[in-house]
Amino acid sequence: MILPDIESLRCFVAAAQTLNFRAASRAVHLTPAALGQRIKQLEDQLDTPLFTRTTRSVALTAAGLALLPVAKQTLELAQECHRAVRGDIELLPTELVLGTRHELGLSWVLPQLEPLREKFPHVTFHLYFGSGEDLLLRLRTREVDIAVTSTRLNDPRLDAVKLHPEEYIFVGAKALLKRTPLTRPEHAEKHTLIDVRSDLPLFRYWRDAPGAGDHLRFARVLHLGTIRAIEQFVLQERGVAVLPHYLVRDALAAGTLKQIFPNTTSLTDHFRLVFRQDDPRRPLFQAIGMAMLETPLQ
Repeated sequence: MILPDIESLRCFVAAAQTLNFRAASRAVHLTPAALGQRIKQLEDQLDTPLFTRTTRSVALTAAGLALLPVAKQTLELAQECHRAVRGDIELLPTELVLGTRHELGLSWVLPQLEPLREKFPHVTFHLYFGSGEDLLLRLRTREVDIAVTSTRLNDPRLDAVKLHPEEYIFVGAKALLKRTPLTRPEHAEKHTLIDVRSDLPLFRYWRDAPGAGDHLRFARVLHLGTIRAIEQFVLQERGVAVLPHYLVRDALAAGTLKQIFPNTTSLTDHFRLVFRQDDPRRPLFQAIGMAMLETPLQ
């Protein structure tokens, strides 16, 4: 199906309102012949006559009468397109579900909701808390519109705006490490490693770093599902873990936690604002990502 173009609709509306092709051609700044060609093209596209013409009169057909109000509305909407890009009209209210993991959501995303609301007054932000893989799944199923996560993207249907780098640090409670040191690889046999899952997504940021190597053998490995739970267990001297630096920065400064193997620098990652590549609201999502980038991690 070939859709009518805006200029043909403009010519049709002028002719329909004047019922005089010569007067209509002056209104749209065309010659009568060019106007007639536009009307003929539109009739061919719609496969129906829009006017009945004689040597003495012009009248709308039933199809022309039906098209007139729709054509006028279409022209008005086309004018709104120009106004919208110039910022002359208010944006339509939009509701977005923003996904994030629990600890980052509370410490960094939640405090940003009011500043984001001020920058994007037409947007209402709802939050969804979940793990990285869960967030990506819900993006694919459109249950979540945008998500902040450092989970690696392998799905070509998803795109992202890069936010802050996420740095990781291998830590343990200072009191625990004083009682049971962890300064040599063999010391790991007396410690519990805590991670999110059994595939150790956090620990591998340290394990795979240059100079580290997969040479630590722990007494046991415990996986707790969320970073906040791991942080609590580490503070309670119940194990050691690799955690985001922003999360443990204050505890390190206070001396409650201590860095393990400080000569090894863990690999880093990036938080990203992720969204579906085919989502027509992509420019809005990119603008939101750039606004979020202005707030440091905390």
